[in-house]
Amino acid sequence: MPLTVTGDIVASAREAGRGAAAFNAITLEHAEAIVAGAEAVGLPVIVALSENAVRFHDGRLRPLADACAALADSASVAVGLHLDHVVSEELLLAVEGTAISSVMFDASKLSYADNVAATRAAAAWAHGRGLWLEAELGQVGGKAGEPALDAHAPGARTRPDEAVDYVAATGVDALAVAVGSSHAMTTRTAALDHNLIAELHAAVAVPLVLHGSSGVPDDELRAATAHGMTKINIGTALNLAYTAALRAELAAHPERTDPRPSLTAARQAMADTVAHLLTVVAKG
Repeated sequence: MPLTVTGDIVASAREAGRGAAAFNAITLEHAEAIVAGAEAVGLPVIVALSENAVRFHDGRLRPLADACAALADSASVAVGLHLDHVVSEELLLAVEGTAISSVMFDASKLSYADNVAATRAAAAWAHGRGLWLEAELGQVGGKAGEPALDAHAPGARTRPDEAVDYVAATGVDALAVAVGSSHAMTTRTAALDHNLIAELHAAVAVPLVLHGSSGVPDDELRAATAHGMTKINIGTALNLAYTAALRAELAAHPERTDPRPSLTAARQAMADTVAHLLTVVAKG
């Protein structure tokens, strides 16, 4: 079916009281696996391309976006295309004219006042082009090789009163909040603050987004969506599945020079991970 607007996928999930999962794609195999996993369970999915992934591909956004759009067009489920953790204004502007329908603009490292000003400008630009904009308030650590932040440190979590003011001041369409998860976790040991999620859900008018979801156990993810978290971002879990399958294949077949069998196994491992986590998030 044709590429679906990310905001529509998120809105439908929020109305139904379930989650919508966004998976980060780095390679074509990632994107193919995300779509295949979604098709296997018959659920909508969001393919996310991060600024780091674009940088890995020599800063070229258009080939990545075009490839993912082509996959979506031939998919049997709804697929949204999202640009994640955009810090560069140049990359934000490069979205125009692509099939991307949503952007996560990340000014979370700035002071609160500067975050508000930068995000307000980004939201105004995005809305002028029909794009859905997500932003982050709080400290979800562990991004881009940074030391993992103590997600339970004083001041790390998003305050409901500040979140209400932030959404009103910036005009964002969704808000990523800090509630106990951290980016790039390789073990599923994160404990979320479900009381805070419920408070934020009751206070904030826009959908809530959970970053760092790879480190969150299944039961915690189910509880998070039950308490009001809507968009669930997952990246590292796919990389763990990919590299484990790839290492196993290469170790079992050291004589092999054709990369396709190994990459096929890696792609299938990611697809299985997508199918499982989509079911957890969207069906409980």
